[in-house]
Amino acid sequence: MQSQDVAPRPSAGSSADRIVDVEQAEAALVEHYPRLVRLAYLVLPPGPGRGRRVLTAHALAQRALPRGRASAPVIPAQSTGRDGDPGYTYVRLQVVRTALEAGLPLRLRAWPKRAQLPPPLPQVWGLRLFPRSGGADELALDQRLAALSGPARAAYVLRGLEKLPDGDVREVLTASGVEDVAAALREAGEIPAAQYALLDSPEFDACSLQARPTDLMRRRQHTRAALAAAAALAVCGVLIALPGGGWGPDGAAAPVYAQNPAAEAALDPGRLVKLSPAAWKTSARTDFSVWPARGPLTRDTALLRRALAVWARPGESVRVSATPDTPTGGPAGPPQLLYAGEVDAARVVILYDGLRIARYAEPKDGTAGAALDFARVDGATRAEAGALVLGRSDGNVRYLTAPWVTKAGERDLSKPGAGVLELTLTDGITSPLSSPATQTGTCTSWNVLQLTDASGSGLLSDLGELVPARLTAGRPTSPADATGAEALRTWAPFACSLADARGQGVRTVNAWGYTRQQLPDASGSAAWVCTRAETWRGDGNRVLAQFHTPGGPFGAAVAKAGDVPACGARDPHVLAGVLWKSKGGDWYLLAAGDKETASIRTTGGVTGSGQGNLLTVPAKQGAQAGLEGELTDGRSISGLR
Repeated sequence: MQSQDVAPRPSAGSSADRIVDVEQAEAALVEHYPRLVRLAYLVLPPGPGRGRRVLTAHALAQRALPRGRASAPVIPAQSTGRDGDPGYTYVRLQVVRTALEAGLPLRLRAWPKRAQLPPPLPQVWGLRLFPRSGGADELALDQRLAALSGPARAAYVLRGLEKLPDGDVREVLTASGVEDVAAALREAGEIPAAQYALLDSPEFDACSLQARPTDLMRRRQHTRAALAAAAALAVCGVLIALPGGGWGPDGAAAPVYAQNPAAEAALDPGRLVKLSPAAWKTSARTDFSVWPARGPLTRDTALLRRALAVWARPGESVRVSATPDTPTGGPAGPPQLLYAGEVDAARVVILYDGLRIARYAEPKDGTAGAALDFARVDGATRAEAGALVLGRSDGNVRYLTAPWVTKAGERDLSKPGAGVLELTLTDGITSPLSSPATQTGTCTSWNVLQLTDASGSGLLSDLGELVPARLTAGRPTSPADATGAEALRTWAPFACSLADARGQGVRTVNAWGYTRQQLPDASGSAAWVCTRAETWRGDGNRVLAQFHTPGGPFGAAVAKAGDVPACGARDPHVLAGVLWKSKGGDWYLLAAGDKETASIRTTGGVTGSGQGNLLTVPAKQGAQAGLEGELTDGRSISGLR
């Protein structure tokens, strides 16, 4: 969208400001509450997930009231309608400002702003709330908005949802504390103005919500743990109250942590487990437990002692990160040393305790700022224990590979015919290769690591964590490494969808091309692919139903679900649909299930049914519909949303 010339506006403290009292602001907030919540939802960053965005958007809108009387700058061009109300102008500014603050990263040496903290209210217990899913266009717009900076996202929403000209958008962003307003407007202009109408879609309506239960098994486990903790606390209170029987000098407690024998053994670099380079050849297991100790600093006792001490007691200057649900406490006993050496500008130590990989890194120049990263790897197989991230620098990643790996290469997953670029292996360390883990903006390629050993080849993708995810292809009950020609062709249009799984503790991602569908305009057949990301912790799985038409370089995710068995080994079935526009301008609802789907019917805004696993129904633009199906064995199946 191009900037418009506007007359100079009065500053925030000019005579054009109007005094807004609490009653006036409350009236505007109540009247326009759904729009203000939608505005906050669109400006908030997408990282915490849709459920958390919904609750945060409501909290920011509800906290927009002034404490007393406040001044609100009134823009002369907005003299009538909703935007001419100084009460609405005030609360809208507060919503934009706090939504931008909520997206700022927390800093160790600065007090967090109120908007950066989880909102105390509203809270929902036992349910996950999220807006109704839109079509492929809304999903694509949401992904493009997620790639923008917070100020640019706010600029686009103010332009498209609030219909403000650029001069007014500048005033709102300036009053919200944005330093480089011009850059935000330029970045927002990268998304076409033609998509403004999609901002009014139910996809972004945080007041019209769907409800699903939270993880019932985990809730039951947490309840039991809370009861056990309460019982233990009561017992401790009784012990302390007993004369001479508490935790005094004569009590039964062990010595303090630093003098505990098990703790001392875990912190002693001399007791680290170090395997020989040939141990894996005779072992019954092939996982991280048989990796040898490698690197030129495996005898640097001072470095190893620092790494173990930081693992047990990280200080304030240590940046600690972990994959979801990974414990960050110290090791229970002496861990196994996998690597100690220099990588780029840091000294790196990698340790393994049977459950986790821990990576310690400190600057070589002796400055402060050590890092400690954790990743779960319990139950790893040979294919999943093929490599670890040794270090990242300038958009590149360097891996430490398993001792059984004989060859390493780099390939672009989105270009199946491009071949493999061989990487140098030196003592198990690869030469640097381009990583997609930190790439932003439009995705045009996705580089992965290909490893070869005596059993064959496999692909691993860097998703921003210590352990790269294994890529497979095929029916969920019998997936195989995605290195064959057919598997590579299946993955190619959907390689960029791996960005959805970054930072989730993903163990494997499988792509299953479950069917093809003839398009109603006789322009060829479209591919339906289901990708499922499994995590190391067992829950948090992510399923995407994706759709690819002929001629397009990349597919589109048309449905997304989390913690569902669909498209997995336990339930190898899937049903999804998409609202599609033909070259002639006609709209259709296309739906497809796997080969064992006997019939499909639609509900809601589109009516239709048919036998078999494919369905094509004429529809109207923006129509909302649900899908239900029946399998060949008589069971019902619902469409992914």
